[in-house]
Amino acid sequence: MPKGFALQDGRNTSRKRYGSLLARLVVAAAAILWVLRGQDWRELVRVFHSLSPWYFLLSLIVYAAAQVIISIRWWLLLRAQSIHIRVRMAVRLFFLGLFYNNFLPGAVTGDLLKAWYVTKHTDKRLEGALSVLVDRLVGLGGLILMAAFTYVVLVRGRVAGGARGGPAGLAASFSQYRVVFLWTAIIVAAALAGGLAHPEVRTRLVRAARDVWQRGLLLLRRGKETLVVYCSKPWTLLWALGLTVIGQSTVIVAFWLLGRNLGVEAGLAYYFFIFPVMWVVGAIPISIAGLGITEAGIVGLFTLLTGATAERVLALAFCQRFIWVLSSLPGGLVHLLGAHLPRPGPEISIDGRERAN
Repeated sequence: MPKGFALQDGRNTSRKRYGSLLARLVVAAAAILWVLRGQDWRELVRVFHSLSPWYFLLSLIVYAAAQVIISIRWWLLLRAQSIHIRVRMAVRLFFLGLFYNNFLPGAVTGDLLKAWYVTKHTDKRLEGALSVLVDRLVGLGGLILMAAFTYVVLVRGRVAGGARGGPAGLAASFSQYRVVFLWTAIIVAAALAGGLAHPEVRTRLVRAARDVWQRGLLLLRRGKETLVVYCSKPWTLLWALGLTVIGQSTVIVAFWLLGRNLGVEAGLAYYFFIFPVMWVVGAIPISIAGLGITEAGIVGLFTLLTGATAERVLALAFCQRFIWVLSSLPGGLVHLLGAHLPRPGPEISIDGRERAN
């Protein structure tokens, strides 16, 4: 490739990354402003003053322990591909990814870094990288199942406190903001129509779609055997799903206790529905680590379904964010100490046996 084309390619890639980062920052800022709109700041301060540090510490410890459980889930998925790294290394790499998911506001997420560094520990590089994707899919699938089961069995038809709940309350919320939704849809449709009408933009879109399609086919071909291995080991997937349910359930119970301490009047069933739903939504890369989106959704759903005070729920949502950040700090220490890299000396080979460097 000529040097000029390579430089142009690099500039285009940089522009896309900066554009993606800027868009996610705008979404995060807009969501934060929306959730802070109309809050009673004095009441919010009073709620934080009522917070017991022991409940917060308990939630922090439980959340960190749950991440260790979930990192063992990833370790099991690695072993299914005959990638035998030590459990403690899997935990380190998992917390490293957790740290960068919370502190790296860019296009390269902690999952990508975790996938990159696990390939340093095995000859099966593609399988190691895809294990991160499978781990994320298993985690999201477990959360969706938890939320769906809780809603169907425990939440549907039950609205605490007789507040704005159920279909009527949800319809009223949409009706209140219908003008905003309508104009947003019009602007997006107009922008898409204008872009497609412009020959250069249309050409770029077609080229980008073709590139994505070709790369997707290549990835599917290379990853087919990897996915077949997972499908041939259903018990491993069931164990991974079970660890998801155990780890996330303990976190939800801890947040329920924290919410009770903050005065959030809502049953445990609502926590098992609302938190998994918003964790899945927050995983969509439209914001920085789900910042603003998760908080706004938690406040909206709790006030809609349970009639809880917005300030108390917002305090709970902020506590969750603080817990996420604090519990991911060990991952930064792992990176600073280089504890995520292979050490000189005997290693574990892909067949589970020790080998000398």
